[in-house]
Amino acid sequence: MAEPEQQQQQANPDEVVLGQETGGARVAILNRPRQLNVISDRVVYLLAQFLESWEKDEDAKLVIFKGAGRAFSAGGDLKMFYEGKSDDSCLEVVYRMYWLCYHIHTYKKTAVALVNGLVMGGGAAMVAPLKFAVVTEKTVFATPEASVGLHTDCSFSYIHSRLPGYLGEYLALTGARLNAKEMIAAGLATHFVPSEKLEELEKCLLNLNTGDESAVRAAIEEFSTDVQPDEDSILNKLRTDVLFQMLPTINKCFSAETIEDIIKAFESEGSIDGNQWIATVLKGMRRSSPTSLKMTLRSIREGRKQSLPECLKKEFRLTMNTLRSVVTGDVYEGIRALSIDKDNAPKWSPATLEVKNEDIDRLFEPFSSEKELQVPSDDSNRWSGKFEHTVYGRTSE
Repeated sequence: MAEPEQQQQQANPDEVVLGQETGGARVAILNRPRQLNVISDRVVYLLAQFLESWEKDEDAKLVIFKGAGRAFSAGGDLKMFYEGKSDDSCLEVVYRMYWLCYHIHTYKKTAVALVNGLVMGGGAAMVAPLKFAVVTEKTVFATPEASVGLHTDCSFSYIHSRLPGYLGEYLALTGARLNAKEMIAAGLATHFVPSEKLEELEKCLLNLNTGDESAVRAAIEEFSTDVQPDEDSILNKLRTDVLFQMLPTINKCFSAETIEDIIKAFESEGSIDGNQWIATVLKGMRRSSPTSLKMTLRSIREGRKQSLPECLKKEFRLTMNTLRSVVTGDVYEGIRALSIDKDNAPKWSPATLEVKNEDIDRLFEPFSSEKELQVPSDDSNRWSGKFEHTVYGRTSE
């Protein structure tokens, strides 16, 4: 079984996703290191092909996700979205990504993510849902979509709404970064392994020739280290076992019903001795798109009561309505300021939190049934609903 690995590598070593086979192990390598492994339409297409093939392959026991270079994945390719602003050319990648997210969450084979470096947005959607997510001292996590005029997507309205207390709202609305220790404390990763041991761990996993969860866990734990959040971490009152206790400040502020009330409460807490960290976080929040903040808060709150398919369908609508500038063109202004002109001075519309409720409602309006994300209803048609079989795919032919 080592031979297919060599054949795949020789076929096109520059492909954006490499699939490798070693015994019963299958490895998906995000391979755009110069672009921090950002997610393009080709990346999503290839990942879905590999995952479907491997899930159906009786010889495949264990699937490993990793990124080439110094990042796991920095999330979606923002320049790709910007270049598609005049048409619906990004519809396919958006559809395929959310469809893929469903299959990552519900994957039938044991999967491990080896996360050494930056992991953001859609990249983190390949990490947080897995049974095993290994992080290192170089790992940095964030969901900063609101800062560029988007919303917390790729299943994170489902993931964040299930974090302890109101930590999900905090991460989504502030774009705050977590280190490896904090990810484990929050439940976004499972094991800490020093980066110098990661290659050795991977070799061990490749030689296991089993997907038995106990065996995989034991192999990882040979290399892992128990960690606690640093004393000054916002999560320093989280226990790292199954039970969690949130830092009271975040719960108190981010449980408020509106963005205005959250900011007001956060400002008040920021004046208390020992809460100097709040000022920096508030500054970042205020620089985010007002429309995105309101859209994101509602999405996370709705996610608390929604199933995974419901969250993904909702996120698909929100993303397409955002990219279509149904209410505002903030997403393109945000990308321009961050990635095109790089002036970091976006001019939002509207510029204040006085966003009309009816405008937010329009972003959440359901599509007609044939235009919704087609999430499989049961395992008998598990890999149905592909883009090319939808009304969108048939139209683009």
